Amino acid sequence: MAIGSYSYEEFLRLVESFHGYMAPGVAMGGFMVDLAGKHIPEGVLFDAISETPKDIPDAIQLLTPCTMGNGRLKVINLGRYALSLFDMHEGNGIRVFLDLQKLHAWPEIKTWLFQLKAKIDQDKLLEEIQRAGPDILGIQPIQVCAEHIGKPERRRIATCILCGEAYPAQDGGICRGCQGEGPYLNTGDQEKLHAGPPGLKALAVEDAMGKELLHDLTQIIPGKSKKPAFLHGQQINIGDLCRLQQMGRRHVYVLDDNLPESDWVHENDAALAFARAMAGEGVSFSGPPREGKVSFTAARSGLFVAETERMERFNLLSGVMCASLKSYTMVDEQCTLAGTRAIPLFLPRGDFHRALSILQKGPLFRVLPMRKARVGVLVTGNEIFEGLVEDKFIPIIMSKVESFGCTVVRSLIVPDACDDISRGIESLLQAGADLLVTTAGLSVDPDDVTRRGLADAGATDMLYGAPILPGAMTLLARIGKAQVIGVPACALYFKTTSFDLLLPRLLAGITIERSDLAKLGHGGLCMECKTCTYPKCPFGR
Repeated sequence: MAIGSYSYEEFLRLVESFHGYMAPGVAMGGFMVDLAGKHIPEGVLFDAISETPKDIPDAIQLLTPCTMGNGRLKVINLGRYALSLFDMHEGNGIRVFLDLQKLHAWPEIKTWLFQLKAKIDQDKLLEEIQRAGPDILGIQPIQVCAEHIGKPERRRIATCILCGEAYPAQDGGICRGCQGEGPYLNTGDQEKLHAGPPGLKALAVEDAMGKELLHDLTQIIPGKSKKPAFLHGQQINIGDLCRLQQMGRRHVYVLDDNLPESDWVHENDAALAFARAMAGEGVSFSGPPREGKVSFTAARSGLFVAETERMERFNLLSGVMCASLKSYTMVDEQCTLAGTRAIPLFLPRGDFHRALSILQKGPLFRVLPMRKARVGVLVTGNEIFEGLVEDKFIPIIMSKVESFGCTVVRSLIVPDACDDISRGIESLLQAGADLLVTTAGLSVDPDDVTRRGLADAGATDMLYGAPILPGAMTLLARIGKAQVIGVPACALYFKTTSFDLLLPRLLAGITIERSDLAKLGHGGLCMECKTCTYPKCPFGR
């Protein structure tokens, strides 16, 4: 059986010369590439995707013009033994995969695929692959996502200031290897971090008279105060000797012309550089640093938002730190938000640049203003519409939105009927509502048709369900420019629900995606305290 222009035996020898041995996976990949190629129209320029980094990329590179080097072969590791060839301009093509339903007659291949036996013990495997050929493969048409079509744009190349090598400038101020992503151990800066700069000497306080301090000296009075008693750059005089000794200071670091500058960054300079990069809109920071630390405060009232993943990456570096309030905390103007510093008195310049490279992708902290929404409230339920049950929803929603300065422009009660819900939504929009709050009608009961009514009213980008208790059946959507949040019936019983967690984000104009809701699962369980103290509790944190 042939693979492309090769006989099976010729292809195995080609595999051996390229791969190092006659790999069964590359042999199988050869049949897959051959089958996919037969479904690509002649003259069409195609690219390739391998869904595994094992074996298949080698088969693609042996049999097609698509290679890792020319960028026409992309490896997207989905852990599946499959590949695709597709029109490099349009994205339409063919996917070929091992069809498990067809493997029952081929025990050696099935054993190999599920790794039930070592390959060295399968002496009939290559022969069985030859006999099976394309008969065990499945095939399907595919359309590749736009992001994977075409070559990436030419990238600007920069010179890394640490290693001196060329790298893509989009990776940051230094190359990814120097950012710590390389596979090589490099303990040089860590050794420097622990040893400190050469020339840094501690002087006895009596010998430091007339010299300038190299850092703030902190005085702690237990239970009363903690503050700097002496500041960086302050000149020590004879009158300070007694106070220093009372503070337990016997030695101090002082400014010395022999201290190196090129390889080290003073704690104050590092902290200021970090602060400038971390502070975004609505955030201010103090200066000069005190005790090596810079503090951030809110320049306005609003919703504090932190880039938590990059902040974690920053804190993984030795010698630096940053601590903040929880992201999505409501804050008042002048509220303390965060603090950052270099931990040693002098930070190795390599570590300094690694920290800055994480911060160059944008600020870590923002305080977003919150709009005064015009709210429309739609209560659904036959029992409420017919007067069998008194409505409690409207006062609850009104109280919560008005606490943020919002105005309820209109409220309606409609029965559980799609047409009535749709007409109610239209009425609220005509009244000028830019935030629609629907209540109830979101459970699995057959009478709960709020979602269908919203869809009929033109709702898009609908997200239904959230990992929050209470509030699992929360709904988020949009109708034109108006935001929509569906509040489940649990809000009638629980004082704090998903509505309280999500409303501030909506008012701050934050787009809420499924991934954002997924993150709320950690901390999204209300403790149902007898006396609710939210937001001064772990709920939603």
